[in-house]
Amino acid sequence: MIQKREDIRNVAIIAHVDHGKTTLVDVLLKQSGVFRENQEVAERVMDSNDIERERGITILSKNTAVTYKDTKINIVDTPGHADFGGEVEPVLKTVNGVILVVDAFEGPMPQTKFVLRKAMELKLPVIVCVNKIDRPEARPTEVIDEVLELLMDLDASDEQLDCPFVFASAKTGTASLDPNVPGKDMAPLFDTILDYIPAPEGDPEAGTQLLISTIDYNEYVGRIGVGKVDNGTISVNQEVVIVNHHEPDKSKKVKVSKLYEFDGLSKVEVKSAGIGSIVAVSGIADIHIGDTLCSPDDVKPIPFQKISEPTIAMNFVVNDSPLAGQEGKFVTSRHIRDRLFRELNTDVSLRVEETDSTDSFKVSGRGELHLSVLIENMRREGYEFAVSKAEVLYKQDERGKKLEPMELAYVDVPEEFSGVIIEKLSQRKGELKEMGHASGGYTRLIFSIPSRGLIGYRGEFLTDTKGNGIMNTVFDGYGEYKGDIAYRSQGSLIAFESGESVTYGLFNAQERGTLFIGPGEKVYAGMVIGQTGKSEDIEVNICKRKQLTNTRSSAADEALRLVPPKILSLEQALDFIDTDELLEVTPKSLRIRKKILDPTLRKRASFKK
Repeated sequence: MIQKREDIRNVAIIAHVDHGKTTLVDVLLKQSGVFRENQEVAERVMDSNDIERERGITILSKNTAVTYKDTKINIVDTPGHADFGGEVEPVLKTVNGVILVVDAFEGPMPQTKFVLRKAMELKLPVIVCVNKIDRPEARPTEVIDEVLELLMDLDASDEQLDCPFVFASAKTGTASLDPNVPGKDMAPLFDTILDYIPAPEGDPEAGTQLLISTIDYNEYVGRIGVGKVDNGTISVNQEVVIVNHHEPDKSKKVKVSKLYEFDGLSKVEVKSAGIGSIVAVSGIADIHIGDTLCSPDDVKPIPFQKISEPTIAMNFVVNDSPLAGQEGKFVTSRHIRDRLFRELNTDVSLRVEETDSTDSFKVSGRGELHLSVLIENMRREGYEFAVSKAEVLYKQDERGKKLEPMELAYVDVPEEFSGVIIEKLSQRKGELKEMGHASGGYTRLIFSIPSRGLIGYRGEFLTDTKGNGIMNTVFDGYGEYKGDIAYRSQGSLIAFESGESVTYGLFNAQERGTLFIGPGEKVYAGMVIGQTGKSEDIEVNICKRKQLTNTRSSAADEALRLVPPKILSLEQALDFIDTDELLEVTPKSLRIRKKILDPTLRKRASFKK
């Protein structure tokens, strides 16, 4: 018999990047008494990994739970970036409603639409939390209209359109049901969750059914599956069968060795859990997102949406440059292979394939950001390797036509820059769909553009808009191949010999273009040390010292003025490299190099092309 479990609410927090989801979760944790009065708590406590903290973005969805008026509220914090969309889809299957966080000044943004659409398809009720209500330029009444328009665009049902609005400032920890009345604490939001989000329901007498929505990984216990108990109960030492809706042949008997529920930021061991509980199960080695754990006598997989396929790929290669192995701890192909396959334990949108060469692996993901986060993580763990330029993954339709991934790019720029942006994106095969006004006196441009047209464009975009532009992209399915795109109009400055860079050599080279390195750095023949203004590559000798004779003094050298080098970040370097180049990644350095280091062999290869 179907029953409701009134002492639990399961809710996901969804929002565009940077609208304050994670900060909001912090406040809910603090005000529900998870921390002691005098406990030191880091800001954005849910963003546990270093890169999440530095960039201020959420990459992995995370679970936490708070108790309010004797009701346990399980909260899932989800990522806002489309690149991590693979994390969002399965998570929404475990909750009974969502809190949509919208910035009181910016209003709903493209990413808001992306995640909200998923919630609408699953018929989940929505609570709208207008956050940052204390911003001086907040415009809550207009934002309410914009949210309602968005809900209508997404074919919301009448119940979904009747959604409650809560006006909050996560920073000050207050919420209120009226934008003009300041709140005292978060109680209005807690009460709205209890009143509006339905209690989970299921049949406690039926066989166990638990859909795994996220995978956690721990060095000591291996893979941990997190999901909600839909029917029956699950207990420690119980025998269950793993099945999967999209893999009819999968069926395997396993035993639940440990079971945890969430409480605040920690996991608490429990002996058993009933319907509506969000639990973590460990001890099952071969567990994946989308698997259902069932009782052996009633095997029924729970249907779920297939996770979106990757759209972009790059090769991870063993570093074979003259400086290889000097800075990294893990450098062999076995190290790199093990690390990449370990990443598959937790990242559902990633694919890793072996290639014809034992030293190279093809890694596919949802976007440049997705892959750059993996590269940065590996680099910090002491890995040294090289990566190729990101390439998009093509498909073919029934008639053999070539299809490529397309994106919708939403660009908000001050009016004087809109001409430049339209010109640049048109060169990259972008098609202007709409042009209108955005908030704050900006112009909003909406383009349909091939994913490969955006590779390497972000840095240029910031330069073109003097840092004032905002660009958001959403994957928009596959479309017909749009023709070739010229990626980079400028060539590379290439070091002519190995050695150490010298002021005299660099001074002569800087007239030819922009340098990426300063004096006293190790270089090798075939390494890219800068960018030229011309379209072809130029070789320069930056290790060349001045010939000293009795008429030339070395003191004259000190008068040489060097322009400070342009130091590329990981993203900029990935954007910059061309198809015949590699980016050498070590814990200490990022170096760009030609795939073929020998200049004669390199010329031969270019003639063959």
